[in-house]
Amino acid sequence: MMQANFDKDSGRTRFMQTIHRDIDASLARRAVAMALPLIECAMRDPRFGDSGFLHVVVMDPDANGEETPFEQAILYEHCVGDRAKWDADYAAFARGKARESWTTRADNPKGAVCVDGIVVGASGAFEPFDQAYAGTVAMCLRALARHRSS
Repeated sequence: MMQANFDKDSGRTRFMQTIHRDIDASLARRAVAMALPLIECAMRDPRFGDSGFLHVVVMDPDANGEETPFEQAILYEHCVGDRAKWDADYAAFARGKARESWTTRADNPKGAVCVDGIVVGASGAFEPFDQAYAGTVAMCLRALARHRSS
């Protein structure tokens, strides 16, 4: 199993580079699939969001905003619910949230997270739950990448 030195910035940086190297669209798709049972169950409860739809955007953790256009840095996107029935452009909202987190490399309380450089945005539920769903996907992706790297 891979050991990481979290006491030194250089060790942490090397560890994250190893994890990021293993993240691709296929792994992002798997992370979303892992999170979907939770997301779909929660979306049936109107206390968490009343649209019945959700859009998730996963960014490439190695893409640099200074060198890579935002659209090219999108690694994977997933829609929950029939997109033809959307009452708003949840994809545009999710991309906007992801863009802010990707640019700042920080969480966006409106519905995106940055977990160890892994940025995920979501839109369609109430904002705290958009962020919770994005965080769930990001944590699944980090776990899958760590497992693949070990």
